[in-house]
Amino acid sequence: QVQLVESGGGVVQAGGSLRLSCAATGRSFSNYIIGWFRRAPGREREFVAALNKGGGSTDFADSVKFRFDISRDRAKNTVYLQMDNLKPDDTAVYYCGAATSPWGLRGKDDLYLYWGQGTQVTVSS
Repeated sequence: QVQLVESGGGVVQAGGSLRLSCAATGRSFSNYIIGWFRRAPGREREFVAALNKGGGSTDFADSVKFRFDISRDRAKNTVYLQMDNLKPDDTAVYYCGAATSPWGLRGKDDLYLYWGQGTQVTVSS
């Protein structure tokens, strides 16, 4: 098993940046696909970004491509979501999850086995 804890959320003006952290305890991240999802008020949880088990492949939702980046610190067993040029539409609770499903299914949140508690990101206009 793995336990996930997100941090780094906050309030930022449009155009600003935040870096979210997803720290894992238990098994190493190397055993899982790590995905970031978000849920905005009144909307379903949606895929944001993912990092494969080896750390060499990434994927991003079209809405965040070229603005967000995902990376991993093996020594800290932590995955980061760097968010730049934030927009009000990015306002949501952000969750990281861990999955053992194939990389091709990385966008399917119901296949993720473990989730963090979420961290709120609010972008003001």
